[in-house]
Amino acid sequence: MAFYYPNGQLFSQKNPREASFKKETTFANRGMRFEEAINQSNEYYITHDKAVVHKKPTPLQIVKVDYPKRSAAVIREAYFRQPSTTDYNGVYRGYYLDFEAKETKNKTSFPLKNFHQHQITHMAQCLKQEAVCFALLWFSSLNRCFFLSAEKLITYWQEQETGKKSIPLETIETVGIEITPQIAPRIPYLTAVEQYLEKRS
Repeated sequence: MAFYYPNGQLFSQKNPREASFKKETTFANRGMRFEEAINQSNEYYITHDKAVVHKKPTPLQIVKVDYPKRSAAVIREAYFRQPSTTDYNGVYRGYYLDFEAKETKNKTSFPLKNFHQHQITHMAQCLKQEAVCFALLWFSSLNRCFFLSAEKLITYWQEQETGKKSIPLETIETVGIEITPQIAPRIPYLTAVEQYLEKRS
């Protein structure tokens, strides 16, 4: 029997046996998004009493909602109330953590256009309060992750005025801290935070 969606499109169910033969995707081949890996890491840290870090919710203004049936609602139109700041914040050993997660397919540099002025401003404000503020940079084509302190990021951001629109990988390798993805936590960024705190003290 053929099943159709309300719009008239034919519903097709893939053979379960065919699905089982599909190549399993992994974080290494971008089957798992960087953000999901960080979220899983945060869950691990909370479960093991290492830190309490959460992804910040994005405030939305809902404009239009449809009710196709009484038990369900579908948001049709919504707007961001205000520009988001950074992706994550929380606490680790008494330190306030505030960081942004970004990724690129580039193999030789990290484009600064991935960041926005309001995010840089927010990071600078956090640094004034002695927060541990940083960015996690994921080079998806290289499967490499780096911790870059907000102090360094802000410096490179300001240098855009001289024409530098990206941070070379060689520079990130020198001034950043490389994080090796693993099983649990997926992105062990607290190891890099510890190294950063040792240098800062």
